[in-house]
Amino acid sequence: MKYYEVEILDAKTREKLCFLDKVEPNATVIEIKNLFTKSHPQWYPARQSLRLDPKGKSLKDEDILQNLPVGTTATLYFRDLGAQISWVTVFLTEYAGPLLIYLLFYFRVPFIYGHKYDFTSSKYSVVHLACICHSFHYVKRLLETLFVHRFSHGTMPLRNIFKNCTYYWGFAAWMAYYINHPLYTPPAYGHEQVKLALIIFLFCQLGNFSIHIALRNLRPAGSKARKIPFPTKNPFTWLFLLVSCPNYTYEVGSWIGFAIMTQCLPVALFSLVGFIQMTIWAKGKHRSYLKEFRDYPPLRSPIVPFLL
Repeated sequence: MKYYEVEILDAKTREKLCFLDKVEPNATVIEIKNLFTKSHPQWYPARQSLRLDPKGKSLKDEDILQNLPVGTTATLYFRDLGAQISWVTVFLTEYAGPLLIYLLFYFRVPFIYGHKYDFTSSKYSVVHLACICHSFHYVKRLLETLFVHRFSHGTMPLRNIFKNCTYYWGFAAWMAYYINHPLYTPPAYGHEQVKLALIIFLFCQLGNFSIHIALRNLRPAGSKARKIPFPTKNPFTWLFLLVSCPNYTYEVGSWIGFAIMTQCLPVALFSLVGFIQMTIWAKGKHRSYLKEFRDYPPLRSPIVPFLL
């Protein structure tokens, strides 16, 4: 068997960090990372980025050494990705925060609206319905994180959790403050507006869940294989005929429904910011699909059918 020699250099300084002798040709990048960790335990595999060029793209963990464009002495460049945290932990933290924060305002705990309103309740049914819908949304997200989602990457940089939590927690507090405020007034068109909004919200929540189930079934447990998502027998998944990321389409629709229900400006702004961010993500995924799959359906748009 022909063995490889692998030297790992610092991508910034070009300093030699590690030399691995007699590496098997069918060794994967993750196996090389594990060998590297033995000499540098402070850099566990999740925070390592190994690449063929100092400024190139990171190699995938499943890439095989003998399939890379290297000689029998392979030079890889290392970059430290920083402290990492699992995606499951990130999502649980992001979603548990808004759920609990909103309830603090809904129950009007002390020091929010003034002493005379402590633990009082709104007289408007839409306020109670909004709390149920908001709580349902984030409980759904928490359960999906635990039992539905399969992540292509196990971790993300720890620093990102502070940015993400600021976004989710901050908007949740802002929305909840106004919706549960003692001076809050119901939507201008009354019960009819609330009923329409509730239908939109529930429809999009079911659609979002259906897409997540379809995406889960597309990737077997323990696999990182990527396939083109197609509609299933579930009518909610038929949106795959028109967009690449219908889960984002339904997510935005849910928040539009919630904004109509509450007629609250912070909710509308949250929906707008979320739409902008999800459009960026959807465009990125759409480009990846087009690049990876030559037979990718040409009629699909990233997030809004025929438009965006």
